[in-house]
Amino acid sequence: MENFSLILAIVVVTALAFDFTNGFHDTANAMATTISTGALKPKVAVAMSAVLNLVGAFLSVEVANTISKGLVDETGIRPEVIFAALVGAILWNLLTWLVGLPSSSSHALMGGLIGATIASAGMGAVHGDVLVTKVLIPAIAAPLVAGIAALLATRLTYALGKKADGDASKKGYRAGQIASAGLVSLAHGTNDAQKTMGIITLALVAGGTLAPDSDPPMWVILSAGLAIALGTYLGGWRIIRTMGKGLTDLQPQQGFAAQTSAATVILASSHLGFSLSTTHSVSGAVMGAGLGRKGGVVRWSTATRMFVAWGLTLPAAALVGALAEYVTGFGAWGTALVAVFLVGSSAAIWKISRREVIDHTNVNETEEPAGVVTTAMAAVTPPPAGTTTEDLAATIPAPASEPTPSPSQAAV
Repeated sequence: MENFSLILAIVVVTALAFDFTNGFHDTANAMATTISTGALKPKVAVAMSAVLNLVGAFLSVEVANTISKGLVDETGIRPEVIFAALVGAILWNLLTWLVGLPSSSSHALMGGLIGATIASAGMGAVHGDVLVTKVLIPAIAAPLVAGIAALLATRLTYALGKKADGDASKKGYRAGQIASAGLVSLAHGTNDAQKTMGIITLALVAGGTLAPDSDPPMWVILSAGLAIALGTYLGGWRIIRTMGKGLTDLQPQQGFAAQTSAATVILASSHLGFSLSTTHSVSGAVMGAGLGRKGGVVRWSTATRMFVAWGLTLPAAALVGALAEYVTGFGAWGTALVAVFLVGSSAAIWKISRREVIDHTNVNETEEPAGVVTTAMAAVTPPPAGTTTEDLAATIPAPASEPTPSPSQAAV
């Protein structure tokens, strides 16, 4: 490996750190519905997902080539630009993980790369046609296609299963859900692991270690696959809770329909080289499955927060990437300062996350504490005339109890 400089080594390590965050950030994509419906125990689910992510990393390099050869002009890009892009992507991943929002690691990476590239070489260094056709259009189309497919598949499964034995049907759908979740994990490896392969390959080209237009070397494929598998095994339990319980309540039939629809969309996109967000695809499929069951609901307050995060991902990561690239432009001390900022910020986010620990033991608990909604409603609803302080106190439920329905709800 000629010309493998210190800055290039830093970039490769940082890229693998991003790949690790991508793994635990996106575990929910494959396993949230499987865990929420009880088809698999949490630790078993993430272990299975980790292995299949590793296998998927070896199946294709089309998406990696989109990142390394298509999105930005690889000539004239310095390794420091790649480093700055990764800083923006990692920090966005960690922030959205902290608040339990399933945002796109893919768009965080591409946003950081676009912002850092523009700060370094100007707008002309970004290939707008590739950005639109292989990033932005799939970002909008994927959740819609997956959602509609999951909605129709859910209705079909319930229609076909009307006369089936209830217990046998549920067992069958649980088995199907495990298989479809494995397919999503495999698809995730073919799509998301490749993004890190692409970014490392781009850095190697920028550093003069690889010739332009090279495919990812085998050591890059293996290291990226291992990093995302390790992150997946640790489990992004905060996002798993949001995806599995926060958006809607899923039954095994819905989980199977959602996973199968999402996997189909992701695998098709990987084959075409689209740098698709698996998060968008699975989230859309979960919402479609929620609407597909009679009486099913989608919690639109959670969905709205998620949509806002999706819209902010590209520009927010791009801004951080551009600022990081500006600082690295001051030389070695600037790069060191950015590295210290990244490590310090990551440590601070982790420390904040310890205030409320979410892991495999409590991942299937409801997203909001019981009584929060009722208490909030009571705070904005005027009490009847003559109500005493003791009367008001008695209407507020204890934190661990179920919320008491209002008179109007009881009447319904």
